[in-house]
Amino acid sequence: MEKRKICVVTGSRAEYGLLYWLMKDIQADDQLELQIIATGMHLSPEFGLTYKVIEQDGFTINEKVEMLLSSDTPVGIAKSIGLGVIGFADSFARLNPHLVVLLGDRFETFAAAQAALVSRIPIAHIAGGDITEGAVDEAIRHSISKMSHLHFVTNELSAKRVRQLGENPDYIFNVGSLGLDNIRRLKLLNRRELEEKLNFCFRSKNLLVTFHPVTLDEMPSSKQMQELLDALSHLDGDTGIIFTGSNADAEGRQLNQMIKKFVETHPNAVYYQSLGQLLYLSVVSQVDMVVGNSSSGIYEVPSFKKPTVNIGDRQKGRLQAESVINCPPNARKIEEAIKNAYRLDCSQVKNPYGDGNSSQRIIKVLKSIDDYAKLLKKPFFEVSFSE
Repeated sequence: MEKRKICVVTGSRAEYGLLYWLMKDIQADDQLELQIIATGMHLSPEFGLTYKVIEQDGFTINEKVEMLLSSDTPVGIAKSIGLGVIGFADSFARLNPHLVVLLGDRFETFAAAQAALVSRIPIAHIAGGDITEGAVDEAIRHSISKMSHLHFVTNELSAKRVRQLGENPDYIFNVGSLGLDNIRRLKLLNRRELEEKLNFCFRSKNLLVTFHPVTLDEMPSSKQMQELLDALSHLDGDTGIIFTGSNADAEGRQLNQMIKKFVETHPNAVYYQSLGQLLYLSVVSQVDMVVGNSSSGIYEVPSFKKPTVNIGDRQKGRLQAESVINCPPNARKIEEAIKNAYRLDCSQVKNPYGDGNSSQRIIKVLKSIDDYAKLLKKPFFEVSFSE
């Protein structure tokens, strides 16, 4: 029997970290053949040329799609999408995959979905149906869902939303979040190992901070970042602050420059453009809380029984654990939220995003379908307003 070629697209180290175990499980399966396309931030020196991490992990990158312009303006992002569509069209023509796997809502993923759709390649979309009202990611995510044929969602509410988009309920699968597979399957580093790897000395209290651009807010991302930095500057000097870099969305580079300037004048703070999943999750296990607006604070952090201070509207609408404290992008409110997080008892918190077995559930579905091409013609499934 011919192996089915499953093409996984990844555009950032964070996204790759979520896809890692699924890629490993596809690679190990005797019925499936893994293909990998690296794009976006993976290929940028500015973001660390993280495609090398994929290769170091024992994967072969079949194609590289250069699409990221050295610009974080809306015009630059729009042009990058156009370049991505062109590049993915060529790559898909050469690889001729039976199925393309896309995760989430990045503009790089959006470009891949467009190219796959017109190339008549079925798409399996992971993490559709979520709500994030503060970013263009919201519309991109739903658009990718409409272009997709298999839907691997992270929770039941998201499953209902994908069905509301008119997708076939028989092809919507609640598998949980892939990020939890990392927590279950990775051997995390202890504090001493982390300090050696990061060249950072943990303090008596420690925060992990990640803040990405907010692409739909009237308040500029740079202003929101300044409010966050003002709040952090009021913490006592024995609080360690570990920053990870913003992504390549509009204003992302400006936010990273602001962080670097803050770190220069605050000896208790350090900046890493990207930690990767092992280091990132290991840090989460050692800090007192996670602060910012990253989806990881919603998806993964609750599994560590740690609080998340979620700032602004970027993640507004996502299903949240009781360990998440929401606050507006205001320095005083952020300070209050951090103080409340120190007092929050998270010992009984349950993560609503699954049990860390998402990859195996996805593999089981992929192997249960005899002919992916039959998925291409799909009817619109009406949802009754009474449902």
